[in-house]
Amino acid sequence: MERIPPETYAMTDIRYRTIGQGPGIVVLHGAMCSGYDHLQLAEAMADRHTVHLVDRRGRGLSQHAPAGNGIASEVADLDAVLTATGAHDVFGISSGAIVCLEAARTLPAIRRAAIFEPPLFPSQAVPAAFAATLNRHLDRGRLAAALATGMKGAQMGPAFMRAIPTWLLAPLITAGMNAEQRKPPSEYLTMRTLAPTLRQDYAVVTEASGPADRFAAITADVLLLGGSNSPQYLKDALEVLRKAIPHASFHELVGADHSAASNTDRRGRPEDVAAALIAFFDT
Repeated sequence: MERIPPETYAMTDIRYRTIGQGPGIVVLHGAMCSGYDHLQLAEAMADRHTVHLVDRRGRGLSQHAPAGNGIASEVADLDAVLTATGAHDVFGISSGAIVCLEAARTLPAIRRAAIFEPPLFPSQAVPAAFAATLNRHLDRGRLAAALATGMKGAQMGPAFMRAIPTWLLAPLITAGMNAEQRKPPSEYLTMRTLAPTLRQDYAVVTEASGPADRFAAITADVLLLGGSNSPQYLKDALEVLRKAIPHASFHELVGADHSAASNTDRRGRPEDVAAALIAFFDT
């Protein structure tokens, strides 16, 4: 993918790329990526909207920002970006969607929120167990084992790989990380670089999981987005949110999975996601 250097702004410890013209939308990425992973999505919306692609703490342009302490610090970062840009609309992907949900619940500045497949569980026990194992691996420098644990907990990747024991899967991931390091420099962040940030994502997921009745306090208009090929627990989470949030609508992307909002070389379908977002935000 050709490197495209959009204008970059510094805002406290958080940085973001800005593309396009029109009403502003702040995009918050999920785990194991940065704002750059959604560049094609921003380009597809650039004729109608100014899109701000945030790099969350520890990633990309914000790699020097100290790690956050859960949802509250992530919402504070988003609030600062909203203030700096003057935007009132947000689009959150995966763990970034959880942050946007909490922000929509607590920040009056948010008028509309598009939410893509937040990895919410009925109980905190499930993500907490994976988080404990993941953090133990990270504390011991076992990045590949941490990545394997993260993949299993989020039910990402091929099913056959998730069935492989971590001790056997970790060497395969290590080989993948080593191969990635030998590739030419890219705007994409490597697995080795991103692995430590899983600690933050699992903290957000664990904190937010459980009963969804608190989201009934959201007064903003909300679009819930999901792919027909995504894991069932993500579909269940969207249905729970649809029932809990007063002004929520749902749109399914047929044939898409959890990577739908990513660039095409990351198996995404950015044009399809952009079309759904434009229809929502332009209403």
